[in-house]
Amino acid sequence: MSRLKTTALGLAAGAAILALAAPAAALDEISFGTNWVPEAEHGGFYQAVADGTYEKYGLKVTILPNADRALLIAGKMQFYMEGNLLGTFDAVAQEIPLKVVAAIFQKDPQIFMTHPEMGIKTFADLKNVPTIFIADDLFVSGYQWMKAAYGFTDEQRKPYPYNIAGFLADKNSANQGYLTSEPFAVETEAGYAPDVFLMADAGYTTTSTMIEGMADYIDANPDITKRFVEASIIGWYNYLYGDNSAANALIKSENPDMTDAQIAFTIGKMKEYGIVDSGVTLEKGIGCFTDAVVKDFYDKMVTAGVSPAELEITKAYSTEYVCQGLGMDLKP
Repeated sequence: MSRLKTTALGLAAGAAILALAAPAAALDEISFGTNWVPEAEHGGFYQAVADGTYEKYGLKVTILPNADRALLIAGKMQFYMEGNLLGTFDAVAQEIPLKVVAAIFQKDPQIFMTHPEMGIKTFADLKNVPTIFIADDLFVSGYQWMKAAYGFTDEQRKPYPYNIAGFLADKNSANQGYLTSEPFAVETEAGYAPDVFLMADAGYTTTSTMIEGMADYIDANPDITKRFVEASIIGWYNYLYGDNSAANALIKSENPDMTDAQIAFTIGKMKEYGIVDSGVTLEKGIGCFTDAVVKDFYDKMVTAGVSPAELEITKAYSTEYVCQGLGMDLKP
């Protein structure tokens, strides 16, 4: 064997050893803040952590439970889970340069529930209920839309202390709630299923569980933004339609109060009501939202006197990272 060939083989072997010994490419580290404690309503994000999807997309993601948007504004985290579009409109009004880049929930899970024996059949029928338990935050937002769109009155409202005892005691009352929370509490504590009316199905068209970041960060880091959004979308498909056991274990490890029964109830209701996967997502994928949806809800909030008119809402979101059908092949 010639010296040249021997040397070439030696160099090739050395290169192979070096390649095996070289560290993997460093992951981009980002933090994502949720607006509540770990729960199945955040399941797709925990799925992407638990099954390695974020790592496959070159990311090391730290989820910060029950975080405050102030951390995002202060640059302490890169992305935040905004509850609904009212927060987006408020940011525009306050000239806070935020940008929404995905809407994981097509429907806001806000509901009203009634006692079955009341015989309430439609959302509109709720305006005939004498007592409706409503907390302050919903009263100044969604309830103002209900007044404008359906004719509800201030006299019907009784403050809701986030305890269903008043509702259970008053058999002729309605109670605000979260689709996956208060109805489960009634079933658990009282042993029956309340009638449930989803505000989204009555025309309260805001998207929910949205991914947002500071506009300057997103504009400077489009690749990281794209990878985070896409990995999150994959996480949600796998959480809803695949093996979500690792994600649920992670959720329970970070929130010891979470139960298997609550998780199962939540996933079931999200599927039943099309919270994540319905409407435009059936053709364009989870996370999709459109200019038309944002404008429709904004116009409703202006009419209801909740949001000021003539806001430049288009500067507060971007649809370029969604609506491309990503992950749809993972759905059975």
